[in-house]
Order: sequence, then structure tokens, then C-alpha cells
Amino acid sequence: MPNARMHRARGRMLPGFLALSLVALQLHAEPGASAAPAGAQRGVAHPALWPRTHSAGLVDARTEARVSALLARMSLEEKVGQLIQADIGHIVPDDLRRYPIGSILAGGSTPPLGADDRAPTQAWIDTARAFRAVSVETRAGHVPVPVMFGIDAVHGNNNIVGATLFPHNIALGAMHDPALLRRIGAATAVEVAASGIDWAFGPTLAVPQDTRWGRAYEGYSEDPALVRAYAGEMVQGLQGDVSRGGLLQHGHVAASAKHFLGDGGTRDGVDQGDADVDEATLIDTHAQGYLGAIPAGVLTVMASYSSWQGHKMHGNRSLLTDVLKGRLGFDGFVIGDWNGHGQVPGCTPSDCAATINAGLDMVMAPDHWKELYLATLAEVRGGVIPLARIDDAARRILRVKFKLGLFDPARPYEGRLDLIGAPAHRAIARRAVRESLVLLKNNGGVLPLRANAHVLVAGAAADDIGRQCGGWTLSWQGTGNKNSDFPGGESIYAGLRDALAAGGGSAEFSADGQFTQRPDAAVVVFGEIPYAEMVGDLRNLEYEPGQKDDLALLVRLHAQGIPVVAVFLSGRPLWVNPELNASDAFVAAWYPGTEGGGVADVLVGDAAGRPRHDFTGRLSFAWPGKALPAAQGGGTPLFARGFGLDYRSTATLGKLPEESGVAGQAWNVERYFFRGHTPAPWHWSMPPDGSLVVHAVDAGGVQEAARAFEWRGAAPAELAISAEPTDLGRQTNGDLALQIDYRVDVPPVGPVQLAMQCAPSCEGSALDAGEVLRASPPGEWRTLKVKLSCFRDAGADMSHVIAPFSMRSTGRFAVSIVGVQLSTDPAGAVCLPRAAEQ
Repeated sequence: MPNARMHRARGRMLPGFLALSLVALQLHAEPGASAAPAGAQRGVAHPALWPRTHSAGLVDARTEARVSALLARMSLEEKVGQLIQADIGHIVPDDLRRYPIGSILAGGSTPPLGADDRAPTQAWIDTARAFRAVSVETRAGHVPVPVMFGIDAVHGNNNIVGATLFPHNIALGAMHDPALLRRIGAATAVEVAASGIDWAFGPTLAVPQDTRWGRAYEGYSEDPALVRAYAGEMVQGLQGDVSRGGLLQHGHVAASAKHFLGDGGTRDGVDQGDADVDEATLIDTHAQGYLGAIPAGVLTVMASYSSWQGHKMHGNRSLLTDVLKGRLGFDGFVIGDWNGHGQVPGCTPSDCAATINAGLDMVMAPDHWKELYLATLAEVRGGVIPLARIDDAARRILRVKFKLGLFDPARPYEGRLDLIGAPAHRAIARRAVRESLVLLKNNGGVLPLRANAHVLVAGAAADDIGRQCGGWTLSWQGTGNKNSDFPGGESIYAGLRDALAAGGGSAEFSADGQFTQRPDAAVVVFGEIPYAEMVGDLRNLEYEPGQKDDLALLVRLHAQGIPVVAVFLSGRPLWVNPELNASDAFVAAWYPGTEGGGVADVLVGDAAGRPRHDFTGRLSFAWPGKALPAAQGGGTPLFARGFGLDYRSTATLGKLPEESGVAGQAWNVERYFFRGHTPAPWHWSMPPDGSLVVHAVDAGGVQEAARAFEWRGAAPAELAISAEPTDLGRQTNGDLALQIDYRVDVPPVGPVQLAMQCAPSCEGSALDAGEVLRASPPGEWRTLKVKLSCFRDAGADMSHVIAPFSMRSTGRFAVSIVGVQLSTDPAGAVCLPRAAEQ
């Protein structure tokens, strides 16, 4: 077990305001109010229990007069239109001439008009200008109101090729540096404004309590005091001071504090799940960030997908209206999340009066915006939604548009391509990398590396900028990226290479750890594959359960007597006891972004081994001692929150126990067949009568990476990958697709059905894959992506899937399959026609 001294935080003290007790934070609650009344209705908040605060700088006489004058001229159709937001993948500028929509967004993988998601910045600028131009046209019967363009800029302007990408929020929390955070927000705002966009969907103010949650890295800390202290800094960085004219024209953008409320407290860390906590915990833990963001003047707040005590936030009037807009005094507008309103009981993505009546001001309806607009308009005319509610929502939206400066046509920052990835911004990001690194182990003083040493840099992530950037990077899940997508960026290997060369040393890169010259030390860069919401959820905290390829590399180098430095990339603390044991030094680098040189700044010293920069990062989340979180018996943390070594530390970490305490499988609902393996809990199933045979084949230069299947008989035979029932409802709503990487060896002579098997039944829900397979050139590897929504629309019960892949054929047919998984990339995804009954 680690030396007890190692559990004490070292280095600079946190600012005094971070040390405030949560009791002190509640001084403005009503006297005597401490708990919900006995017998209170679940999921209904009691505003008197909440502290009082108010929005700073949003309401002033001049702005309100301008809003009132504009509302007086607007038709009901135009007011309702302000409440609707559409994704640019499902709307074109000309649509605004008929539907006066108030806002547009680009989802995580949505490209600009007429381009792909690796398009140059100019394509984003042109897209923004095209929508804006139509919205403010002078034409009969139209009141010009500029659309507001929002985007997920969560660690820099992360949709833009060449932008500066900062470390993710979990890393920024480890900095414990509010002033630097504000500078990061300001640099992000400038790069967003330069690309023609008005609004960044951030900061995330979740306080994750279970890091199995796939969005844990979007939270600054599990400590609500740190989140509160950070919230106002990021808001002010993005927006400037709205009371003093923090306008788009000054290089600012609107911020969106998210996700209100309790998204970091869902049971078992399940994304979009239920935060079944009492109201005091909701206030003391999960609401603290908003007590920092609202007084800082945050212009928008985004509602959470999650529930509180079983009540979906998108429909919770007591929290959205009574608490947020009432008790907390929020004067901006509340935006929904991607089709989140469709999860409110009684609602669909196309129709949800309940969410507007609950207090949502703008509904994010990416693909059902037109239907929702028409349904909302009818419900106002029919009295289902009061006109006063529409006027209030429209007023809040117009207030924000005026405060942001959208009615001023001047855009001095728009088109400033020199600001995208500007050197000054990259310098800020590099400093953030240095300050966020946390040293967990340094036995024998292996670090810092001597600048004149010969160092082996190994690991698949060492020379991969996309891997070090994590999710929300050029695509929703951050996958499919290559180094050329990051002009101006620097991989961790490149940073180490340059630092060593400058000091008279050298670096040799080898992903698999083979080397031509014996190194003085090895730096192995490894960690989690990038992921974002939903896909990143885990069942337990064990890193690389089952097939531990990265551990094998560490062990092999260590066994050769080479000092091993582990640089661990992750979106959360994970159980890595075996990897810690196999390393002499271990650095938690999180997802550091595009400036990999910041890692070398701290790891590489001078020729005498003296540090150039010390480790100052301290954990903002506790590091697990077991693979289960503390709430599920994980016990005492291995490293407490606040822990972090520096170069003055002499502590030694002893050998750690290597039994994870959990079954050797992750919560895997997305990957079914990969590299010749069916990861747990999945397995192949096929008829035992010999009508379908299988053998292993090579693919992509990997031995036996694929399986070749041959249908031999005239009777139908079915091949499937199955397990216990799995709920794929969230993945279906998130527009994921079933991806099959295959090669036709013998074209099918009969029908081929592609289906999902459900419990108890998915009868009649099969799709016809025969035409696609017959059109595939024999012997050529191809990829087929079928939208999950197509299986749902064909009748599959996506909440009880027992086989996410099933292929049924009659007659002679042979196909090799190298991969079956869910894909988050919508490019090329199709719907297949319904299959005829066999």
C-alpha cells in the first residue's frame, strides 16, 4: 500500500474562497429551512430551501425597452419561432423564409453546409452568414431577428480544424487555477467568434459523484466548492462582463451553464439517468456551480437529460421555473438538450407543450424542428400553452440577443482566420497542460528525464493528437481523427522529441515498444480511446479489463531493466494498480488537447536532471483503490482528492494489490466483434446442424482478425451475436448506427436479412441486406452502417435487444466479417428496406 505521506496534498494552497464550507454557501436560505417537508412529493423542489442569487447585468431599462418594442411588432408565428432551435444538418437558410426559427446549432458531428466535419473555418463562417442573412432580410410581413448559432465548444472551438484545443475540464480542475481558467475561456471565445458562431454550449457545471459516467471528464471536480469557484471565471472568460458590454463585437460569445440539474449525480453514473438524491444534496452538491455562474451573468442555462427523483428535468417546473428563474433569479433563457424534451412523459420530439409550460424557453429540436414549431403554434392557439408563457420565453431570448450584440451587424472578429490556433492561445493551452499533470508515482526519482538522454517513446497514443484530445474533438465522440487534422498541434511524442533534441538528447518512437538502440528510459503513452456521452459509460473502473495490451507493453519494458514512465490519458481516474506496479513513474495526463509539448515541459529537465517546470497539478477527483466506486464497495481511495507529488517529494509507492474485485469485463454495449474477439458479454451463435460453417481468416495484416461464414444449405440459417437483454434506446435516440465491416466472398443467391433480436420478440423487424451485399465486389473489404432508428422503425424493441447483429440467409452465400460495432459517425449511415417474410 502507498506510504501514508503520499495522501497529503502538496504544493500551493487553494485560494481561500475554495475552502468555504458548504454550510456557509447556504446562508441565504430561508431561516429554519433545512429539509423538504415531511410527505413532500418526489421530484418537486421547495424554493424556500434554496439560496437567493440573481443574474448580473442582464436586465436594464434600455434593453427591456428595445425588447418590448420588438415584441409588439412580432406576430405569434415569429414569437413561437424564437423558441425553436434546429440543427444545420436538417435545415437550410431558405427554410427561414417560411419558418422564423430563432436559433440553429451544429451537433457534435454535424458539418457546415455543403462540407464535411473536417471543413476549413471559412465553411463555418459562410454557413453562419447564410443563415443570418436570411433571418434579418427586409421583406413584407417579417420582423428581422437574427438567428443565434450555438455549438459545443467544450475545450476550445473543438469543431474547427486548426483550433486550439485545451485540456478537458477534469484536467483544468487539477490545475486549481481560476485565473488561468478565465484566460482559457477568453481564448475560446475569440476562436469561436472568429468562426462566425455566437454561442458556446459550456461550461459544464456537473459535479460528478460516480466517474463511471461517460461525461465525468466534462466536470471540473467532484468538489462542489471548486466547481462553484470555477463557474464564474469561465462564464466571464467566454462572455466578458455583460453589465459592461461584453458583446460579440468585443470577441465574446454567449455561455451556457449545463446541465441543470443533477447530471453528475445519477445512479451508477448512467448518462441521462436518475439523480435519486434528497433536495439538500441537490443544493449542496449539484447546484453550487450555478451559484457562481448566475451572478457572473451567464446568458443561458441548458436543461439536463437526467431526472431528479424520477422527474425528467426537461419537464420539471419546480426547478426550471420556481427555483432557477425564481429563487436563483436567472434572467437569461433556458435551452433544452438534443431532443431531451422528447423524453418527458407524454411528449415526443415533435410535440411537447409540457416542456415549454415547465419553463424551457428554447427547445433543441435538431431533426423535428418543423413539426415541433407547427405543434407548438397550434397549442398556443388552442390554449394549451398560455400566450404569456410564449411572451416570457421570447422576451428572455430577445434579451440575450440584445445583450450579446446580435442586432449589431458589425462582426469585427468574424473571419479573422489568424485567431484560429493563434500562438498566444496555444501558449495558454500549453501552460494549462503543465499545470494539470498529476504525478502519482516517481520511485527512485526517475523523473525528470535528463535532457541529454536517449528515450524510447512508446504506446499507440504517443504520436496521436486525436487520442490525446479525447471526445468532442472534430466529431462527437472524438474518433476518426489523424494528426493532419490538427495543423499547428503537437503530439506528446513530438514534444518529447523536440525537448530532448534541444538538450542534446534523442527520442526514438515505437508504438509497440521495439527499439534499435537501448534507451536510458522509456515513456509509454496509453489510455482510454476517446469517447463522449453515453458511449463512455462504464460498469466498473478497471482500465482495459480482460485483454490488457498496454499492461503487457509496460511489463515487457520493465522486465528489460529499462526505467518506465507511464503517461496515462483518460477522462477519469481508473483502477490501474497493475499498470502502476509495472511503472517506475506514473503521470495522470488526462486528455491534454493539442499542445502535447506541455507534457515534455514537465517531464524533461536539463542535462543534469534538474526540472524546468515542476508538477503542480493535484487531483480534483479521488483515485480509486478498487475497480468499483466507493458507493458500490470500492472502499478507501488509493489517492485522495488533492493528492499530487512534485519533484521535492521522496515518497515511494510500494507494490499494490492487483485483484480488481470485479468480473473481468466492462459494460460493453457498443463493440460486438473486434480484432478476432467477441468482447464480453457478447458471443457468436449459429445453428449446430452444419448449414452454416465458420473459420478464422486474416484481415488488414492481422492474423485471424476476421471470421469467414459460409451458408451451405437450401434452408434458412441464422448467424447472430448475442447476450443478455441490453437497452439500446439511448443509442437509438442519439442517431448511432450498426457498423459491419465485411467482405463478400460468394455473393448471395437468396435473400439476406439483417435484424436485431429482442426479448421477447422482434418479429417482422428484419431489414433486406441482399441488394447491398450482391452489389459489393467479391474479395473487397467494405463497410455498411445501418441507422439504429431504422431497426426501431421496423418494429424492433430497442430497449430489450438480445442480439444487436443477426444475419439470416437462404442458399449459398459466404461473407467474412472483421468488425461489428455501433458507430457514432453518421457519415454514410443508411436505412435498408423492410425484408419480406421468409
